[in-house]
Amino acid sequence: MRIKLFYILTLVFFGFNMFAQEHGEHQKEHMNIYEEEHTPEALKLKDKIKEDIQHHLKDSHDFVLFSDTQKGKHYGIPLPVILWDNGLKIFSSSRFHHGEEVAEVNGSFYKLYHGKIYKTDAKGTINYDDHHHPANAKPLDFSITKSVFSIILMALFMLWFFSSMAKSYKKHDGVPKGIAAFMEPIVLFIRDDIAIPNIGEKHYAKYMNYLLTIFFFIWFFNMLGLFPLGINVTGNIAITFALALLTFIITQFSGNKNYWKHIFWMPGVPWPMKIILAPIELLGVFIKPFALLIRLYANISAGHIVLMSLIGLMFVFNNWLGSSLSFFLAFAISMIEILVALLQAYIFTMLSALYFGFAVEEHDDH
Repeated sequence: MRIKLFYILTLVFFGFNMFAQEHGEHQKEHMNIYEEEHTPEALKLKDKIKEDIQHHLKDSHDFVLFSDTQKGKHYGIPLPVILWDNGLKIFSSSRFHHGEEVAEVNGSFYKLYHGKIYKTDAKGTINYDDHHHPANAKPLDFSITKSVFSIILMALFMLWFFSSMAKSYKKHDGVPKGIAAFMEPIVLFIRDDIAIPNIGEKHYAKYMNYLLTIFFFIWFFNMLGLFPLGINVTGNIAITFALALLTFIITQFSGNKNYWKHIFWMPGVPWPMKIILAPIELLGVFIKPFALLIRLYANISAGHIVLMSLIGLMFVFNNWLGSSLSFFLAFAISMIEILVALLQAYIFTMLSALYFGFAVEEHDDH
């Protein structure tokens, strides 16, 4: 009995000893992996990836096509900087050299710092407040940034594109040919499945120009943002704010007496409840466009962040297995983003039509 007990204790001892050795080796492997991932080179690469993602999401004063990191040079297209600082000052953004140099204009010095232009001295000194925010004076900035330049080009393209379609209809006696045959079902879909059901046959026609413009504007820019040199216009909260503001203004100016009556003094509701519901309904007037701008901004920005993060993982893993998986995941997300680009244009247009329908709805429409 004692011999058996000795054998059992011996086996347990050796078992625990082997487990401890394997566990120690496993811990060493984890420590080696951790040290490899946290070397100065790995941390520098991750910071570079984060910087590239943030640069893609933000607006800028120039187009950067590619960069030579060894020589520290950037190659791209500068855009005009237009400032109002005791007079109009116009110069090229190349004078900033991507924020590395100070631009001197008629005795005044300006520095590009985190995408914003501040007035400074010849050394480019940036002063900070108690919250570590720049305290330098900022001139009024009317510059043609990357997003503004892209919007101007897109407006000219859409004007030419749809004018050519109109001429094609006229030339072929109302029969769509070429690209018009592809675009016509989309236009009819917006009219028959978005505008008429939500606004009504009586009022939908006067909103069709805006609905078509906003749909194709968002769709084209969403698709353009998926290209390697694309511009993140619809992922810019200032742009989505402007689009939502247009919908808000049109809705309020279109509102009839029934629209305002349902906000401030709802019919068929006891008057004590009217006093309670009126502020809530008034708050909803501003929440609706806010939901529009946040939905478009958040979906497009999140898609770009995920896609560029997966591409960045290819350089972090730096091996055939991890890089291959990251590539295929990035490709799959790109396919999904094509659908999201169209879906977000549809949702924004559909909700805009729904708000217009609320504004022009008459009592007989119930």
